[in-house]
Amino acid sequence: MSSNVVPAPGTGSGTAVPAEAVTPLIRGIAVLRRLTEADGVCSLSGLERATGLARSTVDRITATLARMGYVRLDGRDAVLAPRLMELGNAYLAALRLPRLLDAHADELADELDESVSLAVGDRDGIRFIHQATRRRAMSLSFRIGDLLPAERTAPGSLFATEWGEEDWTRWRERRAADPEDRGFPAVPARSRPLDGDEADEAGGGDDGFELRTARAREAGWALDDQLIEPGLVAVSMPVREAGRIACVVSVVSHTSRHTAADLRDTLLPRLRKAVAAMERELREAPLAERGDRRAPGAPAGLASWTGTSKQELGREFVESLARGLTVITAFGEGRAELTLTEVAQATGLARATARRALITLEHLGYVTTHDRVFRLTPRVLGLGFPPLSRTSLPEIAAPHLTALSQRLHDSVSLAVLTGDEVQYTGRVATSRVMSVNITVGTRLPAYATSLGRVILADLPEPPLPDLLPLTPRTLTDPRKLRAELDRVRHAGYALSDEELEEGLRSIAVPVRGPDGRVVAAVNVAMHSSRRTPEECVRDVLPELHAMAGRIEADLRVAGRFRRVLLG
Repeated sequence: MSSNVVPAPGTGSGTAVPAEAVTPLIRGIAVLRRLTEADGVCSLSGLERATGLARSTVDRITATLARMGYVRLDGRDAVLAPRLMELGNAYLAALRLPRLLDAHADELADELDESVSLAVGDRDGIRFIHQATRRRAMSLSFRIGDLLPAERTAPGSLFATEWGEEDWTRWRERRAADPEDRGFPAVPARSRPLDGDEADEAGGGDDGFELRTARAREAGWALDDQLIEPGLVAVSMPVREAGRIACVVSVVSHTSRHTAADLRDTLLPRLRKAVAAMERELREAPLAERGDRRAPGAPAGLASWTGTSKQELGREFVESLARGLTVITAFGEGRAELTLTEVAQATGLARATARRALITLEHLGYVTTHDRVFRLTPRVLGLGFPPLSRTSLPEIAAPHLTALSQRLHDSVSLAVLTGDEVQYTGRVATSRVMSVNITVGTRLPAYATSLGRVILADLPEPPLPDLLPLTPRTLTDPRKLRAELDRVRHAGYALSDEELEEGLRSIAVPVRGPDGRVVAAVNVAMHSSRRTPEECVRDVLPELHAMAGRIEADLRVAGRFRRVLLG
């Protein structure tokens, strides 16, 4: 897709962009990139300095992103929100590799008791699409979406075996312009440029990396002997589909466990078997049929939604930014390649609007085009995915708990089941003379709490210990308690009325994971003088259900291609 170019005002870079590109989209993506580089949180004044944009522009962009659910405004800070991961999810779904290969990588990691990663090539770098990490004092800290320079990784030399002269030229130009790798926030910067024999030995110079690439081409595998940082070693092999490298799988360890040579000699045979299984999976998996052309991530009736948002927020809502980002969600499983017409149909945008957004995304490197067909690139994962990919359920729930506590002026909590107890993993307490004195980490008997009962009610055989009377009102008859759990299961909520402690009343609802299973519970707790049980059901329950729904929506997005830690 070609177009005349003119300098883009206010982009902060001074680079030339296509005349039909959408400047607000360029600026909005710049803000998202800066937030990603800042590990997901940055002050609005910090965004102003980092992007070179006017403060009023930053305010409008962040207001728009907040309306989309992509950021949360917390005082003077902008914070990336889990829903932003739907952009990266669109790329991963279109790629198919995580859905087909993640289980193989996880199995290999469990068998070897070492970290295993999957990576794809991203121009002259590599980007992770899956991490199966072992929890140790010395463990892998890279995240899904992190970008690493090709020359400092084993996967990089494998991807470079398929580079043409244009790719090598781009790599040399980048190395000359950024010898310390400052453009790769996920890796430690080089303290100084490498040269001569030292560069060749480390693989950081032109000759060293090209030599390792030649060796990788001949051997069919590659070794990382502390290229990223001292102590980190890895052995990698390509996974091929239709003769081309689809991704690279790596087994990563520390020199306290394996030397690079030991890693190669000990684990390479098992890695070969895993790669063979992955390639067989790719051969036998049917190509996803082209599905529903409407983007699942797009708001229903995008044009009307953006129009309504514009009416409500006025100048603070940048309609072209919202529409441009939504174009990314047009792609997905069964929609890896789309024509302009199909993108317009998927998003409900006018064809001319979709075309301008695609021109902009192509200029920025987020889509490629060939024979009038568009595809997302791995660069999409750089829009918030790395810092958000390790978000836990308590972190997802925290802003929702805070918002509800501020509305109701009561304590709001999140808890999970641990054996026959509930453990509080999130909590927002109110400042009152009489308040519920519970903190994160507190464990209480599940049978006597509203939180515990909504989780127990979802289990086919709930664990019931000796039912001790904690107050005169505690249910201690197993038969009556099981009947109460049946009622909770059908009603969708539990009410504990002074059963844990006299004067304490609480009401709870379940939080369900993407598979529909209850993974946690949320409740509102108060002194019994604050509300009657009937008022709890009438006034608090609808608010609780709504909050749980918002948490579940974030959990579905965050957990689509990764496990979300519950605690």
